[in-house]
Amino acid sequence: MSITLNDQDQLTLRTAAWGAISLMSAAGAAGSAHKVATHGSIALTSATGAIGHVLAKAPKGIKYGKTVAELADQVLPALTASMALLKQQDRAEADNFRSTVIVAIDAAAHTQPSPTVTDMARKITEALNAA
Repeated sequence: MSITLNDQDQLTLRTAAWGAISLMSAAGAAGSAHKVATHGSIALTSATGAIGHVLAKAPKGIKYGKTVAELADQVLPALTASMALLKQQDRAEADNFRSTVIVAIDAAAHTQPSPTVTDMARKITEALNAA
């Protein structure tokens, strides 16, 4: 099965995945937010398949807000919407997207383990599973 993603679909996927890394970075700000973001970003840009092509670049022009709560208000629904969209088109790419985001948040969490980072990873995983 082939997957067809218009510009808005691609923006939603990028917002979701790259936003998840931003959430992890914000949660790990007490340590090294930069390391968290770097490791998560490397994981996203290492993705393969159609998802890998979409996530190869970060979204441009997105305003995530001024607080972590505002960021979460955008990113968590985008994660759920991304999974729903991909499940409709290609189950394998939905699994690829989910796996890519999980690997990215695991890579990010590994650099700065803390209860805050662990809780953010849980919220992201729940949003992925909500679709």
